[in-house]
Amino acid sequence: MAPLVQASSAAGVATTQRKRLVTQLRQAEVAKDVEGWLADVLAGTLSALRGRGSATAADLVRDEPRLATILDLAPEKSYATPQKITSQVLTVLALQGDIVRGRVLGGWTANRNEWWPAASWLPGGLGDHDPASARVELVRRWLRTFGPAPIADLIWWTGWTKGQVRAALASVEVAEVALDGQVGLVLADDLDDTADPGPVVALLPALDPTPMGWVDRDFFLGEHRAPLFDRTGNIGPTIFLEGRVVGGWAQRADGEIRTRLLQDVGAGNAAAVEARVDELSRWLGDLRFIPRFRTPLERELTS
Repeated sequence: MAPLVQASSAAGVATTQRKRLVTQLRQAEVAKDVEGWLADVLAGTLSALRGRGSATAADLVRDEPRLATILDLAPEKSYATPQKITSQVLTVLALQGDIVRGRVLGGWTANRNEWWPAASWLPGGLGDHDPASARVELVRRWLRTFGPAPIADLIWWTGWTKGQVRAALASVEVAEVALDGQVGLVLADDLDDTADPGPVVALLPALDPTPMGWVDRDFFLGEHRAPLFDRTGNIGPTIFLEGRVVGGWAQRADGEIRTRLLQDVGAGNAAAVEARVDELSRWLGDLRFIPRFRTPLERELTS
């Protein structure tokens, strides 16, 4: 999937992020030729990484001191936060497909990681795919996973323009179906009824791709949106029951997993939720974590 995402989406975001960084560097007056200066820093950082094989951000700052350049774009404002350009440069290199995140340093909840040249981590690197062809394949895979769904959901999920989405759909065999008064799209070979898997309870982590797959989520969220999302649309830990969100969960500082059912699910299903909680508690053991994007219910359960 990585080469498809790189060609269809990341490369375009790289252009936007690089332009934004150039604007900030120009405002900070770091050089007369800002674009040339940034190109040299990007090349120097990539060369240093290739020389090391893999490296942390701190390692690369030692090799390429210009990564420590400070941006203070609002020096007279109380909310101003001067910061190094290190993370922005690494983000641009990653979005361009030149480097990738490698191992996390420490446990899997740690924030520090190694960086690798893309070709070292992925044999052949991320390739040089045609963006239009990559969008077609990504649309096909999204519909296979999240369809049937309105085209608005696909536009939101990809971040592409409406024209790009429609062009990709033109090369995919789809059928239109009725979805609660809307027109939904589904792959033409995916029209058969889905077998009922029976009652399934899942404790999904924050930002799980299942509830993040659609922009219109009322069909599985019901009236539970407010407590389960932060202000920018990131979902917290949720309890899924038979394809619907019925509550949320969180881990307290002492390790206890607390839950809140937001609707009546019956005694049997409530017991199944508790069984999942016991299973998760045993799996986590002594590990403690806090979601990066905190939601009202998650904060309440951990207070």
